[in-house]
Amino acid sequence: MDGIQGKIKQSLQLRLSVWLSTAILGIAIAAGVFSFASAFEEANELQDDQLRQMAALVHRYRLPISQGAMPHEVPGTDPESQIVVQILPSHNALLTVWEGLALSSPVHLPDGIQTFRVHDEAWRLFVASSSEGTRAVIGQRTTTRDEIAQDSALRTVLPFMVLVPILLLLVGVLIRQMFKPVKQLASELSRRSEQDLTVLSDAHIPSEIRPFVREINQLLSRVGQSIALQRRFVADAAHELRSPLTALSLQAELLSAADMSAQGRQRLDILQNGLRRTRTLLEQLLALARAQESGDERADEVCLGHVFRQVLEDLIPLAQAKRIDVGVVGDASATVSASEIDLKTLVKNIVENAIRYTPDGGQIDISVRVTHDGVILQVDDTGPGIAKEERARVFDPFYRVLGNDEVGSGLGLSIVGAIAARIGAKVALDQSAGEEPTPGLRVTIVFPRVEAKQAI
Repeated sequence: MDGIQGKIKQSLQLRLSVWLSTAILGIAIAAGVFSFASAFEEANELQDDQLRQMAALVHRYRLPISQGAMPHEVPGTDPESQIVVQILPSHNALLTVWEGLALSSPVHLPDGIQTFRVHDEAWRLFVASSSEGTRAVIGQRTTTRDEIAQDSALRTVLPFMVLVPILLLLVGVLIRQMFKPVKQLASELSRRSEQDLTVLSDAHIPSEIRPFVREINQLLSRVGQSIALQRRFVADAAHELRSPLTALSLQAELLSAADMSAQGRQRLDILQNGLRRTRTLLEQLLALARAQESGDERADEVCLGHVFRQVLEDLIPLAQAKRIDVGVVGDASATVSASEIDLKTLVKNIVENAIRYTPDGGQIDISVRVTHDGVILQVDDTGPGIAKEERARVFDPFYRVLGNDEVGSGLGLSIVGAIAARIGAKVALDQSAGEEPTPGLRVTIVFPRVEAKQAI
């Protein structure tokens, strides 16, 4: 119960539905009670008029009224709706009650409409005197009259009983339709990637919500400017650091040609390795900044086989140094819609990571297959893999799995994730299906379907 109340308090749509439904029900109940009472009273008055009209007919046309016992059944009539007529010869005459019953003492009834009880049974009577001195009594049981009046009143209330549920359902549908643009706006925001900071359209948004949408757009604009400044700073810093690093690398190479002791040579090697790692870090920072830019690069239909050849030409020496077998299987001639530079950077980072983290003598399989959903690229290795709880974090910049001694900057998968988000691809990490005792890692990338023919 508390959970339902909490939802109602938090949801404007539910609150509006509850309040409107309560108001409709309250008004409908009040109107139904008033209509029932009015119809009930009107039906009773109509039946009183019938009694008056019958009395007028009896006196005006001097209709003969039988004073004998009333038959229990009259063909073609409803026994419960019978109206009984009795003529009293004088004011002091004993009022004989119909169906063989009689009063225990003389009854002096005044003229007009009145309710009279006979042996604990209520009767509605109309007494009228004629010019000759006779009196006519027209009577009907009140239980029958009330039943007829209730039926008439219920028929009056019946439209309320039918229309109120329909009205409540219609109110719910209308409120849902009115809030549909807001839900569509929320759905649009939920489908966006973190790089998509384009403004929201307020074309079909209600005027009450538009100020809120405008403020969101202004916030998105400010966030976009802030992120652009940060990325520009990173890119500019990386560019500025390339020149001194290049100079230091040249000086280290010149120094390596000079005569020095074994200890000096060892320290020079450490310096050169550090410079190489720093240069790699700067290149990855530039690649990440480029991948995170929205960019206006035209997407072409790029053959994956062509990209594989370029990537493997760069990485085969690294794989051979670790005696790792790298193989490509499947339809490598498949094409995807992306910039060739982006696709090469994406594939190179995935394969390079697999080579770096696969032990010596391991195996890496690159497979491609075309499905109805698009082109699926899988890279399986025989390395240590990544635990399930770490797979979402490894796409964060500079995040590295603890306990790993491999040298790296933690930017490879961040670049992969940024490029995949920009070109509309989906990246998933899972355990490799290989037969090796190590868990291995499987990187799966699903590229959107390209409405084009395959490259030959």
